[in-house]
Amino acid sequence: MNNTISGRVWTFGSNIDTDIIIAARYLNSSDPKHLAKHIMEDVDNNFSSKISKGDIIIAGDNFGCGSSREHAPIALKAAGISAVIAPSFARIFYRNAFNMGLPIFELSEALNIKEGSQLEINMKDGEIFDKNSQKKYKFKPIPSFMQDLIDVGGLINYAKDHMNRVKE
Repeated sequence: MNNTISGRVWTFGSNIDTDIIIAARYLNSSDPKHLAKHIMEDVDNNFSSKISKGDIIIAGDNFGCGSSREHAPIALKAAGISAVIAPSFARIFYRNAFNMGLPIFELSEALNIKEGSQLEINMKDGEIFDKNSQKKYKFKPIPSFMQDLIDVGGLINYAKDHMNRVKE
């Protein structure tokens, strides 16, 4: 179990809906690699080519609102986004993110973190360290069951792992 996430920050505003994360015109495919090429495209046409594996999205309130599609967290994760931090998440996106194994963190001060900052997230201790500003932020640690979902890559892998243990 890896309790630390490190990456560079990309910032977005509030009410980023699932159509912004991955536009509906790309939903004819469920291939994660195809979806990854088009994340946030309607906000920044070149976003997927700018990010690096491990990068982190910071956003305002209500991230992931709109349609309940699982494509949004799948696309983010496939593009290499290691975590999303926001003051609040749409309820269905919140659940879908964990089901897909994408770590998300609720932090009321999220927008105090600037684009380009390098973050270190300690999931076990519920702490985010901004290496640029040298500030620490505390969030409520992820419940152990949900941490288990992240550790194995999502709900399907968790269920497979659980079934394998039951058979033994």
